[in-house]
Amino acid sequence: MRAIWKGAVSFGLVSIGVKLYSATEEKDIRFHQVHREDGGRIRYKRTCSVCGEEVTYDDIAKGYDIGGGEMVILTDEDFADLPLTSSRAIDVLEFVPAEQVDPILYNKAYFLEPEGTATKPYVLLRDALIDSERVAIVKVALRQREQLATLRVREGVLLLNTMLWPDEIRTPDFGFLDEDLKVRPPELAMASSLIDSMTGEFEPDVFTDDYRAALQEVIDAKVEGREVVQPEEVEEAPAAAVDLMAALKASVDRARAARGEQPAGGGGGGEPTPISSARSAQKAAEKKTAKAPAKKTAAKKTTEKKTAAKKTEPAKKTAARKTAPRKSA
Repeated sequence: MRAIWKGAVSFGLVSIGVKLYSATEEKDIRFHQVHREDGGRIRYKRTCSVCGEEVTYDDIAKGYDIGGGEMVILTDEDFADLPLTSSRAIDVLEFVPAEQVDPILYNKAYFLEPEGTATKPYVLLRDALIDSERVAIVKVALRQREQLATLRVREGVLLLNTMLWPDEIRTPDFGFLDEDLKVRPPELAMASSLIDSMTGEFEPDVFTDDYRAALQEVIDAKVEGREVVQPEEVEEAPAAAVDLMAALKASVDRARAARGEQPAGGGGGGEPTPISSARSAQKAAEKKTAKAPAKKTAAKKTTEKKTAAKKTEPAKKTAARKTAPRKSA
């Protein structure tokens, strides 16, 4: 990984030198726009909509549209007077319980690595956050913009999560929120039963991006000049539930059957859920890997027994000849 920022965490009177690294990376397959006829890359020119001339980067300024076709142009001097801290500091403002921070506020994640002699105070802050079960609310200037962020610990490393400002979160304004809808107790009980039957430990490694894998297969096939065999059966979208209770009960039976449990009605098995299918596939692969050495060992023992048996047969025949009585003349 390459550090994208260097600065210091300001923790009271303690300053901790750190390097900043992107903690995530997108795995999406990216494409270029090309000419269908010859594969040439499509390039775009920066042209002025007024005079039609091509414009260089040096002649490009920032403009704010105030409506009515009018534009306010801002220069570098206008931005120079803004109250943006130029110091490379991550200022700790306060410490709060982690559950008080709504996950919708989180934006991007960065790893912090101690720099130089800052390892000991870095570890001190890390251990103090773990011991207090708190996250630090901080302010940091990244990419010419001051941002609110949190500092927490992940796998022994300080993790900086930049956050959206509260006024950047939209308020949901949907009509059904004003409707007086009542859920019947049996429906709620059945829905709770469905949640219980599908509850498990979150294991992110069992989930895969099937679309990306299929797209990569298409690309590889194109490169190698072969055809991609598409699956014959396409899963159809489920129809809208007419009887809510019947749909919930069928869902509970299906989830229990996927776990190898007896359905509530005592009927047969149901279709596995995507989560259980992924976990079953992973467990099957682990069992197959575990059985392979055992099969080799058993085969080896069988071969050794056959070899020992072959060696014993000539010895038995020789002993039989020696003990056989001689015929008289």
